[in-house]
Amino acid sequence: MIIGRNALYFEDYVLSIQYFNKVINAKPYLHEPYFFRGLAKFYLEDFVGAEGDLTAAIEKNPYVSRVYQLRGLSRANLEKYEAAEGDFRMAIKYDPQNPLLWQNLAVTAVKREDWDKAAAIIDSMLLFSPRNTDAYIMRSQVAVKQKDSLVAHKMIDEAVKNDSYSVDVYSARAMLYAEEERYQEAEADIDRAIELMPGSSNSYLSRALIRYYRNNFRGAMEDFDMALYIEPTNFVGIYNRGLLRMQVGDDNRAIEDFDKILEIDPDNTMARFNRAILRDNTGDYVGAVEDYSRVIDDFPNFDYGYQRRSVSRRKIGDVKGAAADEAWLLKRQYASFNNVVTDTVQGRENSEKVRKRSDRNIRNYNKMVASDDALDRQYATVYRGRVQDRNVYVELEPMFALTYYEKPREINDAPDFYKPVDDINEANLLPYRLLLTNDERALSQLEVDRHFADIDTQSKNIINADEFIYPRLARALDYYLVQDFESAIEDLNNALALDGDVWHVYFVRATVRFKQLESMYAGEINDNSSLAIKKNHSLPDFDYRLVKSDLDKVIDLVPDFAQAYYNRGNVSAKLSDFKSAVLDYTAALELNSNFAEAYYNRGLTKIYLGEIAEGVADLSRAGELGLYQAYNVIKKFANHAE
Repeated sequence: MIIGRNALYFEDYVLSIQYFNKVINAKPYLHEPYFFRGLAKFYLEDFVGAEGDLTAAIEKNPYVSRVYQLRGLSRANLEKYEAAEGDFRMAIKYDPQNPLLWQNLAVTAVKREDWDKAAAIIDSMLLFSPRNTDAYIMRSQVAVKQKDSLVAHKMIDEAVKNDSYSVDVYSARAMLYAEEERYQEAEADIDRAIELMPGSSNSYLSRALIRYYRNNFRGAMEDFDMALYIEPTNFVGIYNRGLLRMQVGDDNRAIEDFDKILEIDPDNTMARFNRAILRDNTGDYVGAVEDYSRVIDDFPNFDYGYQRRSVSRRKIGDVKGAAADEAWLLKRQYASFNNVVTDTVQGRENSEKVRKRSDRNIRNYNKMVASDDALDRQYATVYRGRVQDRNVYVELEPMFALTYYEKPREINDAPDFYKPVDDINEANLLPYRLLLTNDERALSQLEVDRHFADIDTQSKNIINADEFIYPRLARALDYYLVQDFESAIEDLNNALALDGDVWHVYFVRATVRFKQLESMYAGEINDNSSLAIKKNHSLPDFDYRLVKSDLDKVIDLVPDFAQAYYNRGNVSAKLSDFKSAVLDYTAALELNSNFAEAYYNRGLTKIYLGEIAEGVADLSRAGELGLYQAYNVIKKFANHAE
């Protein structure tokens, strides 16, 4: 159970399922492994499997609120809204003042468009949670559906009053103003949202639409470009920029945007029809006919499609095909004149200025796309992201580790480099190339299986080379990657018993000990049910001071290793020794003046010490170096800087 929960905490969902399977096979009467296996499946979007596991957990123990909550979320994702409502109500029975449960209950009413019921649920939640910003935003959106603009504005203004540094409240009020065509006020609110979080693509997309409504096409184009710089594969941004380029006559670049859309979603008929028109405009009549034909296959009664295809067919000399299209149109007109047409093109063009992404009405092909209704995306869960994460808005950048895997880098392509690590790789002392990273990724099923097999291989190597430390280090890394921290530490202890002056073994042991503590304390502090791993109140055997002692040894052996100072600073911060943490981050920056994470963590630590101005300056430098979340933190504290 402990190893499985470790894997779940570090987002290794496939691996965690394997461990929970072992627990279920051994003790099928326990509800916890079914719950956690259901949670892993929920993360993997296997909502059917999650529902089955959570039902089994409820059969074992029907008194745990969080199990009903998660089953409700799974059922909601399966569009079983009535069943989901029943689960949320059962969860509320055992945890009556949990605002997330009330919020989810309200969303089930929203999904069924029962606006009065949704409003009543949110009003009940606000009685015991009167400063809940999300609730006010949601209540405002429900009021819009009820055509009650007075209540909508009252609620959103209350949200702004309660949390004037929230991007969401300004974005929500901007959308409310936009619906009322008060575009100047809407743009001012989006400007404020962008000031608070300049790295949010959604804010730029929203402002682009508002500027589009105001006929500020140049400003809208700049915002679409900025949104796509931040998030290059954003569907809404690419589609809308393509439409705007189409409107201003930039046909070739508009085709590029619709090409990207069709790479993302090859069945997107509206993007294909727009591309057909653009190909027609630029003289690619063969490509246009091909696209028109694909659209007509999907919508065989789309008059305008036949009309445009007939013109393009004539341009390429396909007189017979053009005549066939024209004959179809004449027949259609005759049937319409005699009132015998059955229109199957999903309704007439609507009067809205934009369409939802989920809209499949081909006649809205030339409308800007907006993300689906915000109310459709309001399910709240403590299970988003890592399992034990709770409302932590500002936290230190994570520790660096020596491992084999890291997430793709979105901004800075240069990997973290330390020459002695490169020397280890060049000497081929380990089966895979070591990486120095603080952004590890979860393993695939194939990689998990490979490391389990490697554990057996290294076990044989240890027997054959009993005095050689690297098979033990290799097996320790394998255990670490499959989240078996205790076995990893045992191997590292044995390696150090053979040679006590190998810096990277101490560094790996510090990492493993730290991650073990992180997962253990997350379970102890944040769990509020019987599922927590119970411990006494004394410090566990592997406490943070042991991690720090390992890092002390690393720094003694390799005093030019910036990441060791950085990691030790993180440990000091965990122990609330902020002054020592600042000294270590400073030492790291003396070794590497472009160490963004060290600037970020030193900035936060200085803020904890009350040195607001110095902390904000460090955060600003971190932002310059690519850590864009620093700007959001700066906005929270900049007004308090001296």
